[in-house]
Amino acid sequence: MVSMDKVLIFDTSLRDGEQSPGVALSAQDKLEISHALARMRVDFIEAGFPASSPGDFEAVSQVAKDVKGSAIAGLARAVARDIDACWEAVKYAEHPRIHVFVSSSDIQMLHQLQKNREEVLEMARSMVAHAKQYCSDVEFSPMDATRSEPEYVYRMLEECIEAGATTVNIPDTVGYAIPEEFGEFIRNIRENVSNIHKAVISVHCHNDLGLSSANSLSAVINGARQVECCVNGIGERGGNAALEEVVMAIKTRGDLFGVSTNVDTTHISRVSRLMSQRTGMMVQPNKAIVGANAFRHQSGIHQDGIIKLRETFEIIDARDIGLTRGGLIVLNKNSGRHGLKSRLEEIGYEITNEELDRVFVAFKELADKKGEIDDRDLEALVSEERRTVEEAYKLDLLQVSCGNQLLPTATVRLLGPENQEMATTATGTGPVDASFKAINSLIDLPNELVEYNVNSITEGIDAQGEVTVRLEADSRTFVGRGADTDIIVASAKAYLDALNRLLASQGRKEAVATTP
Repeated sequence: MVSMDKVLIFDTSLRDGEQSPGVALSAQDKLEISHALARMRVDFIEAGFPASSPGDFEAVSQVAKDVKGSAIAGLARAVARDIDACWEAVKYAEHPRIHVFVSSSDIQMLHQLQKNREEVLEMARSMVAHAKQYCSDVEFSPMDATRSEPEYVYRMLEECIEAGATTVNIPDTVGYAIPEEFGEFIRNIRENVSNIHKAVISVHCHNDLGLSSANSLSAVINGARQVECCVNGIGERGGNAALEEVVMAIKTRGDLFGVSTNVDTTHISRVSRLMSQRTGMMVQPNKAIVGANAFRHQSGIHQDGIIKLRETFEIIDARDIGLTRGGLIVLNKNSGRHGLKSRLEEIGYEITNEELDRVFVAFKELADKKGEIDDRDLEALVSEERRTVEEAYKLDLLQVSCGNQLLPTATVRLLGPENQEMATTATGTGPVDASFKAINSLIDLPNELVEYNVNSITEGIDAQGEVTVRLEADSRTFVGRGADTDIIVASAKAYLDALNRLLASQGRKEAVATTP
């Protein structure tokens, strides 16, 4: 049983977070993010929904085999085949968990499951028992609990704990609850479920009304000792409770909560940026804790206060989430390999000598272009080096001409399979459009460009630009990223990255399932 002064952090970024519209993580993406989460010391990583697709099954299996330190969970409907697949995927973990869920609200039982209460209750009880045959650590979730009849939820929890559930999770699946109401629900569960002392109470809150973190924290005050959340608050619809908000609220207001987490908060900033890079979901500047403006002060009164004493206008020390006070550490073209490697290790990258060789070359090229390079530039360089999909096509040359009196024209040369050179020229409505049309004429892959975003990695006119594109093909979404000081080059890199992902996935069908 968990110590009552600890709140366990159950990260579901790779499962519920991946269900964000437009997000499609590869197995390598999931593995990289999982290692980062484990270094941050989250207690549980829900790596996916193994029964949903062969690709997700393989990804969860790989995470279970490779990632140490954090427990690895997989999600399963209250169906035997889901639970069987989940166990086969997570059984390699040091500490595996099977997470079983079924709807408990009348609206979902009637219209989705088309079953009555007694039938659903039997599904929950029998499938928790089935999971328990495989795994000592079983979590159970009554989906849409906050719109369910409380007495029915109490009964379902009691019978599932009796069947072997060691954690019972209360999902606010559609973000319906209000903090005071949700806290009271958790308190009532403690008072009305006779065997609740045999299980940890968990919560899983969605953000449809912007209250997911507040609801989660209200639950903690009322006895919940596990919080399910996602980095950057990603997830279906409005997203999930943001890990960084829940963890830093508990850390900052220890006087109120009287509990702590096991999370190493100094990894928060880097894991946030990694999640943003891999999912293609940008973090809004005014996002709490990890937004670009979270530790910036423009008001003269605020600046004066910060200069005199940080605590006048900051309740969190930037160093506590992995940022450096007084600006990011800067390297330049005179910095050597040892300095580069040392700084990469300081910001959390375990880099091989072979990777260092390639990153160092890119580092020198970038330093010649922009002079000073800070941590955000380094992260972009490593991200470019660690592409998580095999590059069937690489950008070898890009030359564009454009202007208010010119027809935008792009000449593109690619290196294809076996380093075959392919080149063509195309025109378009602008230099990016011309570049993409040239690439399309060389790589015949039908697709629709549905999103194009440009983000400055650092400040200044010489900053690297990071481009994210989303393509749709075969009813699936593919995210590509590229970074360069030339935004047109970054755009071409991002588009090629997405096309390479599309190529790598051809022939594989992904299933979709409704989850908590």
